[in-house]
Amino acid sequence: MSPRKKVVTKKAVKTTRKSVRGAKTAKKTAAKTVAAKPRADRGAKAPQLLRGMRDILPADQNYWDYIYDTARELARDFNYGRIETPILEETNLFVRAVGKETDIVQKEMYTFQDTSGESITLRPEATASIARAYVTHGMLNQPQPVKFWYWGPMFRHERPQSGRYRQFYQFGFEALGEDSPVLDAQIIMIANDFFKEMGLPITVQINSLGTPESRQAFKTELVSYYRSRRGQLCEDCKKRLNKNPLRLLDCKDEGCRGLRNEAPQIVDWLDDGSKNHFMKVLEALDEADVPYVMNPFLVRGLDYYTQTVFEIWPEGDDDEARQNALGGGGRYDLLVEMLGGRPTPATGFAIGVERVISYLRSAEAKVPAVEKPEIFFAQLGEQARIKALALFEEFRKARIPLAEAFSKDSLKAQLEIANKLGAQYTLILGQKEVLDGTILIRDMEAGIQEIVDQKKIVRQIQKKLNKPLAE
Repeated sequence: MSPRKKVVTKKAVKTTRKSVRGAKTAKKTAAKTVAAKPRADRGAKAPQLLRGMRDILPADQNYWDYIYDTARELARDFNYGRIETPILEETNLFVRAVGKETDIVQKEMYTFQDTSGESITLRPEATASIARAYVTHGMLNQPQPVKFWYWGPMFRHERPQSGRYRQFYQFGFEALGEDSPVLDAQIIMIANDFFKEMGLPITVQINSLGTPESRQAFKTELVSYYRSRRGQLCEDCKKRLNKNPLRLLDCKDEGCRGLRNEAPQIVDWLDDGSKNHFMKVLEALDEADVPYVMNPFLVRGLDYYTQTVFEIWPEGDDDEARQNALGGGGRYDLLVEMLGGRPTPATGFAIGVERVISYLRSAEAKVPAVEKPEIFFAQLGEQARIKALALFEEFRKARIPLAEAFSKDSLKAQLEIANKLGAQYTLILGQKEVLDGTILIRDMEAGIQEIVDQKKIVRQIQKKLNKPLAE
């Protein structure tokens, strides 16, 4: 039986031709789209750092490590435990703690709503978070005082300046649960000791804000003084006159600073209890040989401070030093209660890491250099590279740091890197050494090489570097 012939109509031919033309057109369009994408990508602007943010590169890390290690050693010496609090907190925490009328809350906080509609804030400072943690974890039931130290990034949307960033780092010490003046003195002594360890000359500026009751009487007198001179105030201070009058004493405007000299001084309005507390703090500092400068205009910028307040200024011209304060702190006896806890006295300080680094550089202070490995590991050939990884791990376990460039194929290129790093010895592992179970030790200064059994290489290097032998 012969196969049945398929009948092709004119309509079918037209449809087929139309489909083919459509497919070709689509293919050309797709090709043009693919070809156009690389051109668009090549012309796109590279991502930039946000204003006020920065990258901290490996070349700068010796400064950061030096500051961190010094703070950690002081924490160990004075028995302060490390605490880490979240970067994000409820906005209301900072509004209640720092103060609704402060510049931080009104102008500088990074606040936004999350997907559930809750208002949250990137922490602008750490003390409020630590007081919140004290309440959250019921630390009132622990032996008092509870002592913390912390390190981490803070965030404020303020105008970026030299040494100041919108993401900046602070470390600080906080002691909660004790109202002794000696604890105030210890906190100040720790801050002072930190800068002594750094070799940086500073002055401790100190004052007392008294109790909220005595401070209210002082505010009344202060507002009366400045109202009669309102026309001479800067625009910010005209607003502070009603909202936050203590900040009038802290204004950096030249005209406002001139008015401050004749303004009432808060020490004249302290109640007897505050005067007695402050005198005992000063006596303890005198006994511990911690130098300080009485500063009647020092008020600090946060609502939670009571009694003792202080700042750390770099040594030098007072006006310039004041604008470049390295840190500060004081007593905050009402903060825990403000956050829903029981009445809990507390004191502490914070120091700006970037500001300390800036001061270290301007003072040309000696900072420990990053320790460079004395041994470089060079390899030649695929099998040698594989074996080198295993040997490298043996050195790591023996706490002998090695530099390497395992991605390099050229021995010459690897030796050049070893020279640039200032390596004392270079280990050379080639195909022959892999087969023989040996390795070369090259003295980079003398140019002498010796062959060593791979199983004994770690001990040989330990002897050459005068390091303790591995068990």
